[in-house]
Amino acid sequence: MERRLNWYQAVAQCEARGEPYVLVTVLGVTGSVPREPASKMVVTGEHCYDTIGGGHLEYRICAQARERLARRDYTSELAHFPLGARLGQCCGGSVSVLLEAQPGCEQELVIFGAGHVARALVSILGELPWRVTWVDERANQFPAQIPDNIHIHHTDDPVGDAPALCSGKQALILTHKHQLDFDLCRALLTAGNCAGIGLIGSDTKADRFRQRLDHRGFSAEQIRTIRCPVGRTDIPGKRPMEVAVSICAELLTLGASPGQQSSRRGLPWRELRGLIQKDDAGELQE
Repeated sequence: MERRLNWYQAVAQCEARGEPYVLVTVLGVTGSVPREPASKMVVTGEHCYDTIGGGHLEYRICAQARERLARRDYTSELAHFPLGARLGQCCGGSVSVLLEAQPGCEQELVIFGAGHVARALVSILGELPWRVTWVDERANQFPAQIPDNIHIHHTDDPVGDAPALCSGKQALILTHKHQLDFDLCRALLTAGNCAGIGLIGSDTKADRFRQRLDHRGFSAEQIRTIRCPVGRTDIPGKRPMEVAVSICAELLTLGASPGQQSSRRGLPWRELRGLIQKDDAGELQE
C-alpha cells in the first residue's frame, strides 16, 4: 500500500515523477469552517494527498481540480464555497480557495529498447522535467535503479502496446532487432497518433526502411515523420553516451507537446481585484 504523503511531500513526488497535479490552498474563511487559511492539499488524476477539511467541499474541489487536469488547463483559479445546504455541510461559514494546476512535465516520451544507448539516455532524461515510459521485452535489461520520472513497461508485445502507449507522445525506437524496429514503425504510422518518431540507425537502414514502408502503402508524408538517423548530426561520436547526448539535444529542440504549456502564469491582477471587490461587497455566489 502506498505511503500517505502530506501536501509538500506529494508536490516533491509529483515534480520528481513529472506528474501533473493541482495544489489547493485555503486563502480565506468566514464563520465556522473545517480548516483554517494556509491549509493545503494536492490532487492528481488518481490520488489526493493531505486535506482541506473533507466532506462534500473537498469532493467538489477534487472534481474541479481533475476537470482542469483532464483538459490540460494549467492556469490558476480562485473559487468560493459557502458551506450551506447545497454542499451538504452545516458549518455555516464559507471558504475561498486557490487552485494552482501544474503540468508536471514539459514532454512525454516513450523509449522502445533497453540497450546501451537507451540506458545512457535514461541517465540524462532523469535530470529533465519529462515523463518517460521505457519499454522492453527483456526484464533483465532494465537497471535496478532508475530515476523517478522513468516508468518501466515490461511487455511481451511492444508492437501491440505501442499505439496506446505513444498517443500524443514522442516515440524513440532503439531496440536490438531491425525487424522489431520496422514493426514498431509500421504500428505507429498506422495509428498516426504519436507526436513524433525517432529511429536509431544508419543512413543505409533509413533508406531500406523507407523503401519497405513505401511498398507497404505508406505515403511519403507519413514516412517523412520518422527521424532516422535520430539525433543531431552536428554532435559527433558513436559511444552510447555520445549518441544519447545527440538524441537528447534533438528532443530538446522539438519542444513540448501541444497543449502542455500554460497560456499565462498565475492569476491576472484584474481577476484578483474582482474577487476582492466581490468579497467586500458580499456578492460572492456558490
